[in-house]
Amino acid sequence: MSEQRTRAPGMDYGSDRHVLVVGLWHLGTVAAACWTRLGWTVTAYDPAPERIAGLARGRPPVAEPGLAELISAGVSSGRLRFTNELGSAAAASRLAVVAFDTPVDDEDRPDLTPVEEAVGALGRSMPGGSVIVLMSQVPVGTSRALQGHLDAEREPGSVSIVCSPENLRLGQAIDRFLSPGFVILGAADAPALGMAGRLFEGVAGQLLPMDATSAELCKHYINAYLATCISLGNELASLAERLGADATSVAAAVAHDRRIGSAPLAPGLAFGGGTLARDLQVLREEGARLDVETRVLDAVADVNAHQNGVVTSKLRGQLGSLDGAVIALLGLTYKAGTSTIRRSPAVDILSRLQMAGATVRAFDPMADPAEVAGLPHLVLCGSMMEAVSGSDGVVIATEWPEFATADWERLAGLARRPVIIDAKNLLDPRAAAEAGWRYAGIGRSGSRSQELAAP
Repeated sequence: MSEQRTRAPGMDYGSDRHVLVVGLWHLGTVAAACWTRLGWTVTAYDPAPERIAGLARGRPPVAEPGLAELISAGVSSGRLRFTNELGSAAAASRLAVVAFDTPVDDEDRPDLTPVEEAVGALGRSMPGGSVIVLMSQVPVGTSRALQGHLDAEREPGSVSIVCSPENLRLGQAIDRFLSPGFVILGAADAPALGMAGRLFEGVAGQLLPMDATSAELCKHYINAYLATCISLGNELASLAERLGADATSVAAAVAHDRRIGSAPLAPGLAFGGGTLARDLQVLREEGARLDVETRVLDAVADVNAHQNGVVTSKLRGQLGSLDGAVIALLGLTYKAGTSTIRRSPAVDILSRLQMAGATVRAFDPMADPAEVAGLPHLVLCGSMMEAVSGSDGVVIATEWPEFATADWERLAGLARRPVIIDAKNLLDPRAAAEAGWRYAGIGRSGSRSQELAAP
């Protein structure tokens, strides 16, 4: 990619308030809806006809607080429309955003096929002087490679790629999009940076321009840092249990240190969702390719790979063999406030329990039925009471508020053996014990499998 590109002759970058969003799952639907709120006219494309049909009726493909209402408002205003015809939409657009939620395989490697196909199609159809903003999460070096492919197919610089890694959080995506704090923009093309920057006028955040490779690396660094904090917190939680300390209290106190602040050191399950693991894997593979040791990142990945095993370990400590046991799994989604179970720690725990011979009865208030249908041999229940009735153990795997406020004394009377593993440290241990449960959290005093808090 050249150091500096120029605008195509006759192109007015200041008057057009239209953007084409390509890829409509979590990232794309949130971005499209938020840009209509910011006054943009948005054409939104996805290759799945059923997804387009649902969105046109105001039904997003994933649950996110306020998203359905924002989509409906955009459609009603006429500023948001959906299409499954990419070629014609691209030909009418000078600014496009690729927003696929990049799929990740079981080894945490991203599948770039949807992104590569979308960029190729846009590059062939968009007019000269256009800009493609790449928000999908991609390995470092991807923007440069895609720009090279575009420049090989048509006049170099006629379509420019700007990397702007997404900065959303499940359950808080709309607020995070509108108030991100910062927006990373990566490209060597100054006019393209300016055009992409206009998309973020009106959001509460500082624009941070840089080259595309640095922009990609920023996201990897952020997620590697968060992953390190989570694995460190979980590793120290095991030590805290042995010492008789409460890791939740320690993490809350440590957060008061300004140098640490809101780092996710609270103990719990392994990090899931694919994002952190994917970026960790990208950096480790880049290290191997460049012959740079990544000992810390390797250790973070190792701690995370074993963390969810503490749940089965604690259950075995109380129940003995899990073969034939009935376990109530409360929560399937990656986190509270969303419907997706993609790469959720709860799904990993489900697999571990089933491999140990347990029958799992699960309840989640919002899990996507289509995704849940892909989980083999799972008994899906319609309520907490149904899931807990006759169980030999309960595992809280998602921090849904209704789990914290449930009538645990009544539920204890329904269980065959009132044992609870609170993998989210959602309950008060003393209150759980008083309600009749043998309780264990993660990293809490008295939570070792042979020392469960008893009534």
